[in-house]
Amino acid sequence: MADLTLVRRPRPDGPSAAGWDPLRDEPGPDTVRCLGLYAKLTAGVTVVTALDGAGPTGMTVSALTSLSARPPLILACLRGSSRTLTALREQGAFAVSLLTDHQRAVAELFADSSVPPARRFEGGPVRRVLGLPVLADALAWSVCLVEDVRPYGDHHAVVGRVLAVEVNGGRPLLWHDRAFHALPAATTD
Repeated sequence: MADLTLVRRPRPDGPSAAGWDPLRDEPGPDTVRCLGLYAKLTAGVTVVTALDGAGPTGMTVSALTSLSARPPLILACLRGSSRTLTALREQGAFAVSLLTDHQRAVAELFADSSVPPARRFEGGPVRRVLGLPVLADALAWSVCLVEDVRPYGDHHAVVGRVLAVEVNGGRPLLWHDRAFHALPAATTD
């Protein structure tokens, strides 16, 4: 395996130009290589939901993480062009439903941009909590107020303050190497 090191490349205006930072000024790897790296990340699969003028909307998200326990904050990354992002920005609130390993079809449904938003909610039990739709049979869910939204590349980082939570039993649906997976069954010795 090759050892990669950063090589300082001279800038067009000279190698000793003030303010040149090799870590920031290097072009970096191409998109294909970055997507290969991202595919190796393992994440729980979540559906983020919100309300817009036409009703509930939602999308499948694999980039969700806890940010803080006090105050209770989560961080979700949503595609910049998504209707769900627009809705949660306008309404100032959203919900997240962490999917179980039996909800692959739900993940696929909410990931399919050709399916109208209202039809995505027809397949399973949906509850309204503080006015927002949550998937009632999810592993866990939370309802959040939008604390902050910032664009980063083609996605937006959304910070939500957790207002309500429910945790149920089950095992998580995972996303790894561009496919859905389940945790292996626990074994006892």
